[in-house]
Amino acid sequence: MFAVIKTGGKQYRVSEDDVFVVEKLVADAGDTVQFDEVLMIGEEGKAPIVGSPLIDKASVSAEVVRQTRGEKIIIFKKRRRQNSRRKNGHRQDLTLVKITGISATGAKKAPAKKAAAPKAAAEKTETAAKKAPAKKAAPKAEPKADKE
Repeated sequence: MFAVIKTGGKQYRVSEDDVFVVEKLVADAGDTVQFDEVLMIGEEGKAPIVGSPLIDKASVSAEVVRQTRGEKIIIFKKRRRQNSRRKNGHRQDLTLVKITGISATGAKKAPAKKAAAPKAAAEKTETAAKKAPAKKAAPKAEPKADKE
């Protein structure tokens, strides 16, 4: 199964377990992001589903692998015979993502369950919740008015 998604002003053809680079997304490494702008979904042996322009309720879920930066691009402008030169550089912020699932109906896959926390850790959190709330600070005295 593959999908065509739109993000960062560009379109990408993706399938499950693909790892690719997109323009910067606001997410930390390990976070899950949803791409809701799905233009097309297709499977082998079947006709593709094409949106006009988007497919309703379709989504592609991905995991952020890491935040990175692209190569430095040098911008050099020169006006001949004018003694005018400008040199600038630019490095684009990028995000490396891995596709974890494609859904035509918007239904999310159940995430893989992690190992259960030990009971001792669970008991500590319960006892911390049962502690009495902290005392409120006494109200501060108001400053005295200057006498003239």
